[in-house]
Amino acid sequence: MTPQDISDYVDGLRKHFKELEAQLSDPAIYATPQKSKAVTQEHRKLETLFGSFDRWQKVCEEIEENKAMIQEEEDEDLKEMAAADLEELEAENIVLENSIKISLLPPDPNDARNIIIEIRPAAGGDESALFAGELLRLYTHYAENRGWKLELLDQSGSDLGGIKSVAFSLSGGEVYSRMKYESGVHRVQRVPVTESGGRIHTSTVTVSVMAEAEEVDLEIDPSDLRIDVYRASGPGGQCVNTTDSAVRVTHIPTGVSVASQQEKSQHRNKEIAMRILRSRLLEEKQREEAAKQAADKRAQVGTGDRSERIRTYNFPQNRVTDHRYGITLYDLPKLMEGQLDILLDQIVAIDCERQLDALKK
Repeated sequence: MTPQDISDYVDGLRKHFKELEAQLSDPAIYATPQKSKAVTQEHRKLETLFGSFDRWQKVCEEIEENKAMIQEEEDEDLKEMAAADLEELEAENIVLENSIKISLLPPDPNDARNIIIEIRPAAGGDESALFAGELLRLYTHYAENRGWKLELLDQSGSDLGGIKSVAFSLSGGEVYSRMKYESGVHRVQRVPVTESGGRIHTSTVTVSVMAEAEEVDLEIDPSDLRIDVYRASGPGGQCVNTTDSAVRVTHIPTGVSVASQQEKSQHRNKEIAMRILRSRLLEEKQREEAAKQAADKRAQVGTGDRSERIRTYNFPQNRVTDHRYGITLYDLPKLMEGQLDILLDQIVAIDCERQLDALKK
């Protein structure tokens, strides 16, 4: 996308910005919280875009002025100052241009939603369960870094301190637009703590990132639900509750089933199970709608398909590779401490370019 393309596109958005302002000035919109939240978020996004765009234009002008000074100025001290300024301006130019391109993308209908994330061990037994726990820790630290609110919904531990399954919600700015890239199969390569021979094992963990559904998003007939209650248990089958507080909710038409045993209250566990169930059903509904709109949807990079192997964490080589975007970093410990943006910033930039290129076709 050329600078002129960006300028033309931004100019075309100013009329839409005025329409959003008119909507927000109408009290009626606040009767629908989800709609008002989406409009507010889009308005804020455009407001940020215009600020970045104005600054970007100014930076472009200053870059040309500094280049001219370097060419024409005879005073070496002034030329040196102009060269130093030019280096800073060009670095700022790249940041601003990437920010503007991201803001130019059409809003995703899920951007205004909170999310529910489920992490489950796949292949690899105890090692897979341990890495699932490490991914939970990574996302917890990342949420703290970004000021997001994390609510643990359900968790089941393994014998060695890992995780059999965990579900949690995240709320805050850009939770969906950042975390949607985490959906898929995460592969880990390392020597497990249980391996005495020092051999490297490969294990996998699945991560599901779902936009959280509101009750108004889906009409679920109570007669389509089967609700079972049972006694909660901990790692190794040990009993952790003396009452039947655990709840399993099954949506009979689709066969989707969600169990929750995190809380001591049966009512609370049912509430959690219904939140996760709604989000799974919304995800499936959106997946079907996307498939109707584009037959090749599954072939596109970054669809969020949980069967897709998206990333490899190679501990002996200190390497993390995202297979969808061809990105490799050699700073695995930093990433595992929650500094996920060192990877996500690159992913977002590449994905943005691909989407903008698709829009021009």
